[in-house]
Amino acid sequence: MSCRSGFKFLEHTADAYVEVFGGSLEEIFELAAKAMFEVMIDTSKVKPVKHVVIEDSGFDLENALYRWLEDLLIEYCANNTVFSEFKVEYVRRTDGDVVFRGIAWGEEFNPELHDPRTEVKAVTYSLMEIGRRGDCWYARVVFDI
Repeated sequence: MSCRSGFKFLEHTADAYVEVFGGSLEEIFELAAKAMFEVMIDTSKVKPVKHVVIEDSGFDLENALYRWLEDLLIEYCANNTVFSEFKVEYVRRTDGDVVFRGIAWGEEFNPELHDPRTEVKAVTYSLMEIGRRGDCWYARVVFDI
């Protein structure tokens, strides 16, 4: 069975709640990042003119996903950069940690070009979940807006 890849927004009373699904952990990390930026902007209007490399780790899969998204949100807040393309090279378990390395491509945020939507204030652990359904991986994440 092949995995359908993508993301969908789920019902939540006050925040943005997303489920991502794909064939690998790397893919769900990429899609979670795409979904987070889709909450904030129309990513189809963001040109991949510069990139950042993010290498980090977490104490488990959920914490690693949290750190990946938080690192991207910090890039947005600190450097006024929005992203539209993501490539996670690996997500690996090591001695008690989960390490990852990813690249995000984007450009400086311009409200006249990027169709601003709702700003994500933070990534949360509320309802966060990572798991498998058959051969497919999925993750659920809530973004504080």
